[in-house]
Amino acid sequence: MGLTAKAGSKNMSAPKISGYLKSDAGIILVPVCLIMLAELLLLAGREYISIWMHVGIVMLLAFATTFVHKRELTMVFQALMLLSLLRLVNISMPVFFEKTLYIFVFTYAPLLIPIIIVLRAQDFRFSWRISEEMKRNRILYSLIAVIAAVAIAEGEYAIIEAGYLIPDLSFSSLLQLSIVMIFFVGLVEEIIFRYILQTRLEQVLGTWPALLTASILFGVMHSGYGTIYEVLMTGIAGLVIGYLYVRTRSLYLITLIHGLTNVFLFGIIPHLGPGLGLL
Repeated sequence: MGLTAKAGSKNMSAPKISGYLKSDAGIILVPVCLIMLAELLLLAGREYISIWMHVGIVMLLAFATTFVHKRELTMVFQALMLLSLLRLVNISMPVFFEKTLYIFVFTYAPLLIPIIIVLRAQDFRFSWRISEEMKRNRILYSLIAVIAAVAIAEGEYAIIEAGYLIPDLSFSSLLQLSIVMIFFVGLVEEIIFRYILQTRLEQVLGTWPALLTASILFGVMHSGYGTIYEVLMTGIAGLVIGYLYVRTRSLYLITLIHGLTNVFLFGIIPHLGPGLGLL
């Protein structure tokens, strides 16, 4: 029932910095900074400029993959393109339904097409199973997922005071919210940020710089909420989820955490109140 990444290394040691890696890191830094700038412009209310910057970033990275012959770099460029595509689809998606929840489906489902193209081009392989360690400690990992999700959701709710996306906490409402948030939002974003981007950054930068870079990008990609505190909060959430991915290499686990976070943030907490109504 789980998805486990085969690509990437579990080596936790600091990378040896050579001139080759410094050069590659400098090249990667350019599109990373451009994406951050585009998102900060969105945060500042400059949506029009931000959109055109992301269009330019996609074109620049597509052009770069044609002329850069180091496969490690081209794979990072392809991963970064997905971030700009995510923003462009998110901003430009027309509203088909009055129910806001369904907008997430029509925003994230189209992204599966470029994601699948990148996965195939980069020879990623899925394993539809949970690791033996997670099977042995399923209760522990389940608790980790729920505790992490509640903690992150409570932190985000304190900042953005999200409204509820479901009318009540009935089984059918929670089921709809869970399906959308786990299998569309959570899965798509975790494939992009952790499964592809963080993994490919590791091959060039090493484990810890890759974790930090992917987490910063995860944070700034939430600039649409209009507050720097949400950017910082989601950046911290990215560090937590990214670290768990480094430790487990389980796309199943991090997708579950991400999805449950949104279930609590946009469903349970708005109805029950902060602290799940216990405070």
